[in-house]
Amino acid sequence: MPNQKILYITTEMFPYQEDSSMAAMVSKMALKMHGAGNDVRVFMPRFGIISERKFQLHEVIRLSGMNIIINDLDQPLIIKVASLPGERLQVYFIDNEEYFKRKSFYKDDEGTTYDDNGERAIFFARGVIETIKKLNWVPDVIHLNGWMSSMIPIYLKTYYKNDYYFKNTKIVLSLYNEENLPLEADLGNKLKFDNITDFETVKKPGFQDVVVGSLKYVDVVVKGDEFLDGGLDKAFAKIKTEKSEYMDSQSIETIY
Repeated sequence: MPNQKILYITTEMFPYQEDSSMAAMVSKMALKMHGAGNDVRVFMPRFGIISERKFQLHEVIRLSGMNIIINDLDQPLIIKVASLPGERLQVYFIDNEEYFKRKSFYKDDEGTTYDDNGERAIFFARGVIETIKKLNWVPDVIHLNGWMSSMIPIYLKTYYKNDYYFKNTKIVLSLYNEENLPLEADLGNKLKFDNITDFETVKKPGFQDVVVGSLKYVDVVVKGDEFLDGGLDKAFAKIKTEKSEYMDSQSIETIY
């Protein structure tokens, strides 16, 4: 259906990341729906490995300048934007020196997982939500891709539950076989600061816990990878919300 406002929120997208099924799928979906006459926008983290010069990112001053409070600490929110190379499709990047300047995604050079990945996901989720509201652009559909994006429906349906900005927005979540890295043990406390108790009893949270925890808050769940690993496959089988087996970029529009 054309003339929809579709927001893709993702942790990976081609050409900013080149070697994952998620990056390729998000790019193809966004371009297809953009080409079909929809108002499409994309939000993703501005990981330090994404070259600002190569992809011509520039700061959006009118959107930047907000502060996001994470676990009682003020963190400045910086918004950057670029057009997908060769296309008139805007990609917005959530940035912050503390969380996203690092030259790798979730591990340091020695392969040790960062001890604040959960906090980074919270900042990303809050940053996306607040920026969309500041844009005064209400999406008809939000399509989530990647574990960090899965924090967004958790916030929308708890912390923002009395905010009616997104009340008529359909939320779609795609599941992918991402590495299930551990998150900080005190993630539950950080979320509890925002009155979110979903992870209060999870002793050793990981990326997959965020994804599975978000399933009850979305309208449609889709297999982003045709074959999911054990934990995700079991969660997909159990959910009672609307769900679809693997759909490629050509058929994904049927769920919007």
